[in-house]
Amino acid sequence: MAQFPTSVVAAGGLVGGYAAARWTGKRPLGGVVLAAAGTLAVREWHRRTSPTTTALLAAAYVAAFAGSHPLAKKIGAWPAVFTAAAAMAATTYATADR
Repeated sequence: MAQFPTSVVAAGGLVGGYAAARWTGKRPLGGVVLAAAGTLAVREWHRRTSPTTTALLAAAYVAAFAGSHPLAKKIGAWPAVFTAAAAMAATTYATADR
């Protein structure tokens, strides 16, 4: 099986989840996109890294999602989502994709 960049999957899940919720007006749909990307990323992190690293990356994914909400009140929704996605991508690349 070919390896794929989980940093792109994780960042894409954050951006795609927000986009799906925003453009459809259905927050649960955004949650489905977020969860699907997160599940795919976690499965690959589990395959590539240690259980501890997998748990920390999964926690970072949830923290990036949660942290984008208060950040959005300060800098706006899209900038907050892109900031959270970039932070998640960098963290994931450094720990699982290199």
